[in-house]
Amino acid sequence: MPEKSTTQKTRAARIMKMAVWILGIYGVYLLILFVAQRQMMFPRYVLPLPQPEGTLPAGVESIWMDFDFGRVEAWYLPASPGPRTSEAAPALIVAHGNGELIDYMIEEVRPFQHIGMAVLLVEYPGYGRSRGSPSQKSIGEIFLRAYDRLVQRPEIDPKRIVLLGRSLGGGAVCDLSRKRPSAAMILVSTFTRTSAFAKRYLAPPLLIRDPFDNLGAVQGYPNPLLITHGKHDEMIPYHHGELLFRAASRGTMKTYSGGHNDLRLDAETCWRDIEAFLRDTGILGPALAPHMS
Repeated sequence: MPEKSTTQKTRAARIMKMAVWILGIYGVYLLILFVAQRQMMFPRYVLPLPQPEGTLPAGVESIWMDFDFGRVEAWYLPASPGPRTSEAAPALIVAHGNGELIDYMIEEVRPFQHIGMAVLLVEYPGYGRSRGSPSQKSIGEIFLRAYDRLVQRPEIDPKRIVLLGRSLGGGAVCDLSRKRPSAAMILVSTFTRTSAFAKRYLAPPLLIRDPFDNLGAVQGYPNPLLITHGKHDEMIPYHHGELLFRAASRGTMKTYSGGHNDLRLDAETCWRDIEAFLRDTGILGPALAPHMS
């Protein structure tokens, strides 16, 4: 009987020791994850080099904004002249994905110019030529300043500001939508909230440093919202788009067959749906009929 009791105690001690080791390894893993999560969320160091400062595409104005952490850049594209050139133009504020730079977005947003919208491409801190480190807080500060600078321009109609975010950029514009008015918002391949990905890494949601609660922002957003999502999105699963759509009070959802990086704004199908949304919501007037000679 004593031998059996000793054996049981030895086995229990081994199990306890193993459990302590497992918990210790898991704790170290969580610590590494906590420290490294912003490098994972904002992989700016693996992106191609941006264009040299001062090298701008045709028709683009570079805007620099000063913060405590350094200068951050935005690119402004004015609306193309049209039949209503005397009117103040609507404007689009764009937040790109975490694996992009504003340098990459020019050709995708040119169609907005052609239909009479100005475009402001806002860079993230630490990306491209901009200083600082990206986080929800620093990105929020930048987009607030960019918005305020934009609506002060005399050629811009402050009542027709549209927010557009792709992937992580959806978090930037959803955050902005809580703090500044906008006429409409467009979310492309966007997630519900960052904490939804915690279980992918076997981590508790409380470790998330930049929560980006897009679902909460959408629930409180009073104006038209367009959600576009790829059915086969391998990075942000399709159900994120569905949940955002269900949460929206004035939502429209468009589904495409592609993956996460297939939804270019200037692709024919995507662009047709975006332009229709902007016209249906009154941001833009009806398309002009072609002139017949």
